[in-house]
Amino acid sequence: MRDGHHIDLIQPETFYISDRVDFLQVESSLTDGVRFAIAVYKPEAPGPILLMSHGWHESVTRPEADTPNPCPGFLTVQVDMRGRAYSSGEPDANGYELYDFLDALSYAQEHYSDFISDPDRVHFIGGSGGGGNALALAARFPDLFASVVAMCGMSDYAAWYQGDEVGEFRDEMDIWIGTPPSVNAEAYAVRSGITALPNLLSPLYLVHGETDFRVPSSHSRNYAEAASLLHKPVRYWEIKGVGDSAHLGNITQEQQGRLDAFISTALQSHLQAPTLPNRGILVVPGYVRTRHFEVKLDSIDQVGLVAYDLETGEAKLIKGTGTVSFY
Repeated sequence: MRDGHHIDLIQPETFYISDRVDFLQVESSLTDGVRFAIAVYKPEAPGPILLMSHGWHESVTRPEADTPNPCPGFLTVQVDMRGRAYSSGEPDANGYELYDFLDALSYAQEHYSDFISDPDRVHFIGGSGGGGNALALAARFPDLFASVVAMCGMSDYAAWYQGDEVGEFRDEMDIWIGTPPSVNAEAYAVRSGITALPNLLSPLYLVHGETDFRVPSSHSRNYAEAASLLHKPVRYWEIKGVGDSAHLGNITQEQQGRLDAFISTALQSHLQAPTLPNRGILVVPGYVRTRHFEVKLDSIDQVGLVAYDLETGEAKLIKGTGTVSFY
């Protein structure tokens, strides 16, 4: 996938439905012709929904029919974003590809209702590239998630690009974003979770290894510090002495136990999505969708601002050009 193209694993026999887990494709509602894969793990009794993201260089792992649910008690939906191993289309690094999670959620709510205890209780978890996804999704869909877990994620794509001295990630960013940050800084701001941090309403659990050098812990630390200044619901744990070429390299058994408990608290302690304030201003990193209205800018590489009033049913772009649609 490093050249921006999905590999040839999409065969009719690739996808299936079974008693415990289904592996299938969903059509994008945003981009004609794009179909992406999801792995849906069914709980033994109806439970909340958990969306999961793979990492930057990764794709979803195709499960076997007897693969256990990674989060028992949840309808767990793993999403293979566009352009990855089992999906068509092209990656765009936290651009329109993040809309695939919303389409996966809508599909699950419609087709797996018997396995869902509360369709409005939705959680999200992602690590590494998926952690960067988590930060961006929490801001683009501010009243969607009951909680979000972002592990070892990048919060500032321009800083990540500039710090990638060996070029491990720059080559994809050059293709997927289409430009270096020195040429189009706004395209990188769009993709950075810290840009739309003012939108955050969902409880966000942030964790990072102190000595991680592939995604430095400064990404989470800077995000947490900015969140504190804005009084946002962010809990940050930086794991001392952890991180090398693996994000959680050198983690001890005790630290792993604490991490498991940290994630469990995030998924078990929040039973409903936050409520969007009746009026306010939202940052628009290309697009924003709430339970009341959606904003789409004319370019995915544009950051805008929208002022809205739910009581009057009005919203207006005060920065950027695009469309606003109430439901």
